[in-house]
Amino acid sequence: MWGARVARTDELAAIRSLMDRAIGELMRDFLDPAAIAASAELMGLDTQLVTDGTYFAIDDGARLVGCGGWSRRATLFGGDHTIGRSDAFLDPTRDAARVRAMYTDPDYARRGIGRAILAACESAARNAGFARVELVATLAGEPLYRACGYQPGERFAQTTTKGVAVPLVRMSKPLEDQS
Repeated sequence: MWGARVARTDELAAIRSLMDRAIGELMRDFLDPAAIAASAELMGLDTQLVTDGTYFAIDDGARLVGCGGWSRRATLFGGDHTIGRSDAFLDPTRDAARVRAMYTDPDYARRGIGRAILAACESAARNAGFARVELVATLAGEPLYRACGYQPGERFAQTTTKGVAVPLVRMSKPLEDQS
């Protein structure tokens, strides 16, 4: 039903706005207000994904309702502002592609948008030669990824510069050969 397309640089403001709404509303059932506010330090848009052409968007004809991407670069999560980023390229013969920055407009949650973007990411990563994908999920995102075949791994809390620990889970999935 939903068709994902490659995001454009002229959509960066709309993407950031969608991310802010998603973080502020969809994480309420999982984190307290302090952790939600602190999450902004750990999450957000990595514009390198848009530049690389590996970031997808879905709109309803009038506005952006979902976005997310994958990466062939080493950074596992976070936005342009996140400390510890690495733009080093991964080796598809030994590394997993990264699924990154998945967000759905709260008005469109649980309508298949996340699944559509995730499918586009997995297909593109597979076509680039990757045999598996990995991601770091928020507690709000974990149910979607589990439903799409991702297996949870390490659970950890990332502490922000404000001293707030945000719970996260590393997840992975093999990519099946579609040939």
